[in-house]
Amino acid sequence: MGYLDAQEGDAERTAFRRAEKRYKFYKHSSTSARSIKHRESVPPTDLSDVIDFRKIRHLGFSTESGIKMDDKNFQWPVFTMEQHPGFYFIPEALGIEEQMHWIKESLTTFPQPPNRTNHTAVYGPIFDLWNRAQKGESTVLPMKKKETHKHCPIPRTPFLDHLSPISTEIDCANGLSDLSETTSDNTPDNESNKNSADGKSYIDANGAISGEQQHSTSIPLSVLLRKLRWATLGLQFDWSKRAYDLSLPYNKMPQKLCDLASKLAEPAMPDSEFHAEAAIVNYFGQDDMLGGHLDDMEKDWSKPIVSISFGCKAIFLLGGPTREHKPTAMFLRSGDVVLMAGPARGCFHGVPRIFVDPKQADLPDFSTCDPSCKTFIDYINRSRINLNIRQVF
Repeated sequence: MGYLDAQEGDAERTAFRRAEKRYKFYKHSSTSARSIKHRESVPPTDLSDVIDFRKIRHLGFSTESGIKMDDKNFQWPVFTMEQHPGFYFIPEALGIEEQMHWIKESLTTFPQPPNRTNHTAVYGPIFDLWNRAQKGESTVLPMKKKETHKHCPIPRTPFLDHLSPISTEIDCANGLSDLSETTSDNTPDNESNKNSADGKSYIDANGAISGEQQHSTSIPLSVLLRKLRWATLGLQFDWSKRAYDLSLPYNKMPQKLCDLASKLAEPAMPDSEFHAEAAIVNYFGQDDMLGGHLDDMEKDWSKPIVSISFGCKAIFLLGGPTREHKPTAMFLRSGDVVLMAGPARGCFHGVPRIFVDPKQADLPDFSTCDPSCKTFIDYINRSRINLNIRQVF
């Protein structure tokens, strides 16, 4: 995953950023009369230029569009685009039961340590996040206090500078989100008011938190579940170095996921086998977007990224080697698969919009799944999960 535009002023002038702004979700969040009038003046999003591969599959298409259907002997219909070599779109590749299986895995198994998530840096490893959140459990975050040890006049390293909030734009460069909600949202019910007035805490030489009047903040795990934005599987990725860190502990990729990825990758590499070694799971809410970026960390770009969508419909933008190239917009629905290999690996891409309105989400009929899946259905009916699988070496 790559870097977001550092300066909004410059980014707004690129073709990719203009497309992001065209399709982004505008939230009616202001209470001032003037702002409401401005928000309500925003016209409905024009989706006329968005490619709908599912509709193309069932209704046909014109060859003049540059879209072709791969006629090789493959289990599913595979579409390619003349202007984007190395890009493959497989609509409706996964059935409802298989989708639900991976939705459940993405919420219960994939965030499990030693896999890292966007919460790891702040809260440390959190086990059984989903199950404990359903039970109403909380976790404890030590708050900042002032050191009072007389034998240690020089302040030690601060324990935490801030809490990690959620964002409307996921920063895929460092795995953290920009501030769009106050940090008090991570300390519900004004729990943060329990800390001392000076609000500082330090770690002693043994790594223990020291200071007078030590207090802790209790944070409901349901809040952390709602703010879960990514998890890494297999070989772990170091966001600060933009490289895989082989020294970090990790579990091997689940064999069932490896087999699925190998099968799905066939159109992009029909004469060799795809070996899944790592994956990144992205979790999206209504207000989230994934800014334009490159997936350029793996050594061999001939090996595709296998990207599987679950949940609410989204708009996917696929551009060119710079943000100056006007991107192609297309719908991604639950069960759709995208492959990016070769030249497509060097193209900027992103997700500017998630549709959670029931009239637009285009969700499968998950009601046919086992009744035990109800809590997962409730989650995915308002969310999107993207599972992208990579061969690192």
